[in-house]
Amino acid sequence: MISDSQLYSLAIFLGTAAMFLIVLYHFLEVNSEDHVPEEKPRAVGGKGKA
Repeated sequence: MISDSQLYSLAIFLGTAAMFLIVLYHFLEVNSEDHVPEEKPRAVGGKGKA
């Protein structure tokens, strides 16, 4: 069987690894090339322009 101290160490390790992977995922997602904000469509034409 696994002892209480081994279980505690495993839980701390897995929790830390999960948080690191979450932070890494968000860092990569924000800095990816596909993440480009869409530009608002510009108004076409105007008064008095020929």
